[in-house]
Amino acid sequence: MSRLAVLVFQLEGLLAAAGDDIAAPLGQSTARWRIMAAVEREPRTVAQIARDWRFARQSVQRVADALEADGLVTYADNPSHRRAKLVRLTPAGRRVLQRIQKQQIAWANETAAALDARDLERANDLLTRILATLT
Repeated sequence: MSRLAVLVFQLEGLLAAAGDDIAAPLGQSTARWRIMAAVEREPRTVAQIARDWRFARQSVQRVADALEADGLVTYADNPSHRRAKLVRLTPAGRRVLQRIQKQQIAWANETAAALDARDLERANDLLTRILATLT
């Protein structure tokens, strides 16, 4: 398990760098992409995003504020909590996210072509089980 953890840490670094390369032409970063993707289906609070990604709430807040300043997300009233606003994608943010996702799919397909599909399935299954064990 210790060796796997080290490999996953290394993989996370490589994936973040690849994400930055994918998002950079659109003026974005992996961090900004993650926040936009987190609210793609429904608005969420900064605290919810931070919990799901295991990030510091303050880090998510800084990125969300930068996205808001760029017009890619907006803050909306939260009927469940007076002070915790909901982060919501704007139409411009949705367009940027869709363009990033299109590039990511091309990257994923190219990367996966060098790997065995059954191995990828087994790796997905194993990582899913490990995440369930740790959460």
